[in-house]
Amino acid sequence: MNSTIWTGVATIAMLIVSNVVMTLAWYGHLKLQTMGVTSNWPLIGVILLSWGIAFFEYCFMVPANRIGFIGNGGPFSLLQLKIVQEALTLIIFTAFVTIFFKSETLHWNHFVSYGLLILAVFFAFLDPK
Repeated sequence: MNSTIWTGVATIAMLIVSNVVMTLAWYGHLKLQTMGVTSNWPLIGVILLSWGIAFFEYCFMVPANRIGFIGNGGPFSLLQLKIVQEALTLIIFTAFVTIFFKSETLHWNHFVSYGLLILAVFFAFLDPK
């Protein structure tokens, strides 16, 4: 494989790690609350916990965007990076919700909306010429 492909793979891998950590930072506290771990914490405590976790998200997101950006020799435009990141966010969030929040269920309209997001990624990578 050439270096551009490896850079693309590394970018997507870091985006996946970043999104897993982001999901834990943004929604993990809700699971901790339902488990009784943070149910008595003041809001500022939960915010600081989430910020502490989110720091590690940035440790993967910033380098992913930096090496993946075409202006730095990567294979992706800024729009492509953002669209891929959003699609990954939704996939990872869906997995997180179905694993940790059993009360949430997927319905047909969710699958249709996910399919449309996949189409958005497809169209973002089409050559506009």
